[in-house]
Amino acid sequence: MTIEFKNFSFRYDALVNPTLKNINLTIEKGEKVLIIGPSGSGKSTLGQCINGLIPHAIEGHIDGELLIDGKNSQKMTLVEYTEKVGTVLQDTDSQFVGLSVGEDIAFALENQCMSVADMYPLVKATAKMVDLENLLHHAPHDLSGGQKQRVSLAGILVHDVDVLLFDEPLAALDPKTGKRTIEIIDQLHRDTGKTIVIIEHRLEDVLTQHIDRVILIDNGEVVADTTPDEILTSSLLNTHGIREPLYLSALKHAGCTVEQSDKPSNMANLPVAKYAEALTTWHRNAQANDKKPASEALLTLNHLTYSYDGEKNALEDVSFTVNRGEMMSVLGKNGSGKSTITTLIMGVIDPYAGNITFDGSDFSTLSIFERSRKVGVVMQNPNHMISHHMIKDEVAFGLMNQGLSDTDIDKRVLDVLELCGLSKYRHWPVDALSYGQKKRVTIASILVMEPDLLILDEPTAGQDYRNYTSMLQFIKQLNEEQGISVMIISHDMHLVLEYTTRSVVIADSKLLADAPMTSVFSQPTLLDEANLTTTSLYQLAEKAGIEDIDGFMQTFIQSESNAK
Repeated sequence: MTIEFKNFSFRYDALVNPTLKNINLTIEKGEKVLIIGPSGSGKSTLGQCINGLIPHAIEGHIDGELLIDGKNSQKMTLVEYTEKVGTVLQDTDSQFVGLSVGEDIAFALENQCMSVADMYPLVKATAKMVDLENLLHHAPHDLSGGQKQRVSLAGILVHDVDVLLFDEPLAALDPKTGKRTIEIIDQLHRDTGKTIVIIEHRLEDVLTQHIDRVILIDNGEVVADTTPDEILTSSLLNTHGIREPLYLSALKHAGCTVEQSDKPSNMANLPVAKYAEALTTWHRNAQANDKKPASEALLTLNHLTYSYDGEKNALEDVSFTVNRGEMMSVLGKNGSGKSTITTLIMGVIDPYAGNITFDGSDFSTLSIFERSRKVGVVMQNPNHMISHHMIKDEVAFGLMNQGLSDTDIDKRVLDVLELCGLSKYRHWPVDALSYGQKKRVTIASILVMEPDLLILDEPTAGQDYRNYTSMLQFIKQLNEEQGISVMIISHDMHLVLEYTTRSVVIADSKLLADAPMTSVFSQPTLLDEANLTTTSLYQLAEKAGIEDIDGFMQTFIQSESNAK
């Protein structure tokens, strides 16, 4: 099935200017295409045109044509769309309709009035395709992020659509689960020949499997429509704020020029041997970072244990410290207990055993409001935090009960909006923002409170590289200049590598490691146990014959820091 945009433009009713401008793009039957672009570039809007949400559920003005299998999209019904295009959303929870995995997969078949006798084997076969055959009786909301993603995929596959559209499928997944998701998508593409469209920020992770074309969108226009190898050897990624693969950044720091003929989109095919000498020299000549790690305890978790059901522990005998003035990370697979740590610190739940101290005092003596003055938590899903219609009001809300004058509140709000790159949106409604922009609003609403400790839960989810780099450089500045301690809970290995010095690793409710970040990232067995993966830096150093991989990563971090 061919998807063809002809001089296509779209403007939301709520906006003056079009979000998509004069798009000319054809996606051929059976192609596997990756759409990338910074937050607010229009790539999600393009996806909503492909799956029929525009114009059937989202109102706006269309110029030009979108042809789906030769038919003008504006003349198609939403039912016709759903028979041709299946969508797996970034927020999988909003896609579930059944009380069990089996019911959710069967939903489309029930709408077709298929008999139970015919339905059962089809549901079972579809579940097997995505490794869910043993979870058919489980509730979707009780599953891990990766399992939820596969339930959504199965619910689309059972309908036998021609096009599969994935809107940021990796956003909520740990690295190993994300890698497996990309492998499943690739396997489906090879086995079924369906047209695959992936919208995703995490370019390097998607490119671990074959992609036919990469389409770069910025400011509502198609900037590039090319091959992965061509875009990686151009300046387009840097120009438009897209994160290039770590191994390419390292090669550039080492003074290497990577050619298109080297096929850089696939790390396995990259001729690392010809760059080995330059990489080794770069690493050898790097100046060691003599900065001493922070050691004065600010927040201490002492032997914390917690269970949600009284039977299985979500957290078991976990102890670690967040030191004053440091930036550290908590890593682990989906469902490992990382988010439970946050809710215990916030005081939403109380531990079954153990205690938490803050600056040497028992944290349990403070109310949730008193804790929030000392510890600011930015949750993974911004929609769970936002309570006001206008951006400025949302950021100002936390200051309202502190007895500040309107002038002081306005100044602090405007200062933090400027620092978070949101000042031009201050009079916008929150609903008009992209997911990534909403994320920055929630971070601004916490930073304006000036907490001693900032906890960021998956800060890069839905964020493009330029925006999250700008935001985290600001947080790093706060850390260095004002001494705010930062704890980052993340699956994003790139983020952790560049911005934290120490990592705590949690798996299956237990603490596996508490060590310098580069030491953790140099242990494949440990990472595998926590459903994490080695970064491409590790693989590059290994292929180049560099034994001091820990030190090689430190060289890279230092070079990246100097370049910013």
